[in-house]
Amino acid sequence: MKCQMQASKLFNVLAVSIGLTFVYSTSAFAVDADAALSLARQNGCLKCHAVDKHKDGPAYRDIAAKYKDKDHAETVKKLINHITSGEKAKFPDGHEEEHKIIKVKDVAQQTNLIEWVLSLPGGKWPETD
Repeated sequence: MKCQMQASKLFNVLAVSIGLTFVYSTSAFAVDADAALSLARQNGCLKCHAVDKHKDGPAYRDIAAKYKDKDHAETVKKLINHITSGEKAKFPDGHEEEHKIIKVKDVAQQTNLIEWVLSLPGGKWPETD
């Protein structure tokens, strides 16, 4: 069972890498904000995140601010891994929980969600309540 889970994670990482290589080699990514917000709603992302305010997780605008000056392609890969792998999310009070895994397997939809989050202006990092 453990080997099967590791193989599944490896497959996901490879699929994301191949998908992102295709997306970034063809053209600039056009964000579909409505589709991204719909995907976030469908996957329960808005239970912990909001666009403009901190909930259990940081505001999407603040996430964009955190990664504003970082390598864009690496940031997209990192955040897609975060929403597809169940890696630990750290909370301000110090506890950690596994991040919910997004249900959709389509790399283009995952990428659109991340690109939308990263496109949001007006955030602050470190976060301020």
